[in-house]
Amino acid sequence: MVIIRRRFMARWVRLCSINFHGQGSREANWHHASQLLEQALWDKPDLILLPETFSGLGMGERDWFNTAEPPDGETITRLSGIARQHRTHIACPVLLKHRSTVYNAIVLLDRKGEIAGSYYKMFPTLGELSLGVTPGAEATVIETDFGRVGFAICFDLNFREVADDLHAKGAELVCFSSMYPGGMQLQYWSLEHHWWMLSAIASLQGMLVDPLGRVRKAAQPNYQPVLSVSVNLDCLVAHLDYNHDKLQQIKRDFGHEVEIDILQPEARFLLTCHREDTSAHELARRYDLLLWDDYFRRARHERSTRLTR
Repeated sequence: MVIIRRRFMARWVRLCSINFHGQGSREANWHHASQLLEQALWDKPDLILLPETFSGLGMGERDWFNTAEPPDGETITRLSGIARQHRTHIACPVLLKHRSTVYNAIVLLDRKGEIAGSYYKMFPTLGELSLGVTPGAEATVIETDFGRVGFAICFDLNFREVADDLHAKGAELVCFSSMYPGGMQLQYWSLEHHWWMLSAIASLQGMLVDPLGRVRKAAQPNYQPVLSVSVNLDCLVAHLDYNHDKLQQIKRDFGHEVEIDILQPEARFLLTCHREDTSAHELARRYDLLLWDDYFRRARHERSTRLTR
């Protein structure tokens, strides 16, 4: 799939996460998910995320495992039609069967309803492994028409290997589909790796976390199980060191078209560009901002040259 993206522009994206408790059967789960999908589509989202293996929620372990289906099975086929009809991406969590191998997976459907890529849970739980779920080998980051999207599933959140691989592959938004909320671990991942993080949870506690580790919006269990929010992915995080004197000049030159959000105790800031003719990273080059990874790469290098041998 060829992605055509303008070199410069604010990258606003409407994100939706659907959160619900298991209903005990595939049919009941589908009925409930369909009602919530209809609500999500009212906002014309660019991406919809569902909870982990949503069609098998609330079922016994063996019945849950038996919901595994091939890529052309019922779940992906039905959601593919919705994605195509409404020109949206859908991150579809499903037990995916390839011949005799079963993965706990997220399949990303693009605006044409086609499979853009899949992620296989790198760290299934001990219970999943005993049932026969096969671990995935690596993280997945997929290029979409609005940015680079990565994925994590439930127990993955406890393993640094997953986050480090997503970071190395340039994830800008991480979709976390789970049966447990994750809470502060989501905030830690976002703070550490400077990405947006959207969660869809079987316990109705989905949320959106920004690259400074702050919860921007959360689903409301009794009133708002569908979380819907717009964010601008044209942003970057940098340390205040060697940069703070330049921020006032950027604001003087661009005013409200550039948003600078400072997290003072942690000595970092989020710069978001709302202009149509430039980008956050272009501004960083123009004003010679020292980017986060470059700063700490330099610090490690300088330290290594001064170690006592």
